[in-house]
Amino acid sequence: MRKYETIFILQPELSEDDIKSVTTKAQDVISSYKGECFRMDDWGIRKLAYPIKKCARGRYYYLRFDGDSALIAELERRLRLDDKVLRYQSVNITDLPERVAPEKKVELPETVTEETEEVVAEEAAATEEAAE
Repeated sequence: MRKYETIFILQPELSEDDIKSVTTKAQDVISSYKGECFRMDDWGIRKLAYPIKKCARGRYYYLRFDGDSALIAELERRLRLDDKVLRYQSVNITDLPERVAPEKKVELPETVTEETEEVVAEEAAATEEAAE
């Protein structure tokens, strides 16, 4: 099985029921073709680079799954036939290395760091005096 990413753009004014029907259809196609869906993210409404079907904005969805070429063909066919979908793009990511989200470092202000060093030095001196 190969790894795939699909991003599709829906019309921005769709109701929650319409959005849910499109996303469940995509997940049903994946499960019916013995694929495995790992992630379905709603990226929200964003401004498009150019109007598509007289829409200046679109609701973006990200779909990460494993499957074969027949699954991709059927998923793209169903997205193409659905009028609620403005655009879609599927990419094979099998050969790409796994990306891990970088951890954010929390930097303390320098004054806190200097004070902490002084406290540690004082505790070390106190410990040496107690040991003697």
